[in-house]
Amino acid sequence: MKKKLLSICSLFVFCIAMTSCAENDTETENDNTNILVAYFSLAGEQYDVGVIEKGNTEIIAEMIADATNADVFKIESTEAYPTTYDGLLDVSKKEQTEPPQIAGTVDNMENYDTIFLGYPIWWGDTPTIVNVFLQSYDFSDKTIVPFCTHSGSGLSGTDGTISELCPDSTIGEGFAILGSTAQNDRDEAKNSVTEWLSDNGYI
Repeated sequence: MKKKLLSICSLFVFCIAMTSCAENDTETENDNTNILVAYFSLAGEQYDVGVIEKGNTEIIAEMIADATNADVFKIESTEAYPTTYDGLLDVSKKEQTEPPQIAGTVDNMENYDTIFLGYPIWWGDTPTIVNVFLQSYDFSDKTIVPFCTHSGSGLSGTDGTISELCPDSTIGEGFAILGSTAQNDRDEAKNSVTEWLSDNGYI
C-alpha cells in the first residue's frame, strides 16, 4: 500500500513539474525577440530643440524597445553628420541625389516579423538614409511600423513612402510626436507611446 501511495505521489509531482515546464516554454515562445526597433536619430543642433545630447527619435525608440522587449538597431552613416543645423541642412539635401552608406548591418533580419522604424522628418519625407536601409533587406511578409519625430508635419505621408519601397510588407499604424515633446516632456511622450502600442496590440 505504501509503495502504491508513493507511486501516486511521484506521478503527481511529475505532472506538476511537466505543467511548470510547459508554462516556461510558453513564456519563452512569447518573448518578443521577433521584434526589431530600427531607427535613425541625431544629436547636436536640431530644429526647435537647440543643441541636444540625445536625438528626439532615439528617445522614442528606447521607449518602444523597453515596452516591447525588442532588439534595437541604430541606423548610422559611414560618414559623420554635421553637428550644426545649417550644416545638417546642406548634407540632408545633398543626400537626396548622393545616398549615404550605412555603417553596420542587422544580423539575422529574417528572424524578425515586426520592425518598428523610426526617423525624424526631413524635407517633408523619410531621410534618405532610412530609404537606403529599407532597400538593403528583404522585408517581404514582414510588418513595418513607422514612428517619427517632427516639428508640426505629423507622419507627412512617410508611411506611403515606406509602402512604395516595401510593397510586399504590411505597414502598421504609424506614430508621430513633436520632437520638442520627446525631448522636453518625457512623461507625456512615454504616455503617448504606451497608449499607441497598447491600442495596436503590441503590449
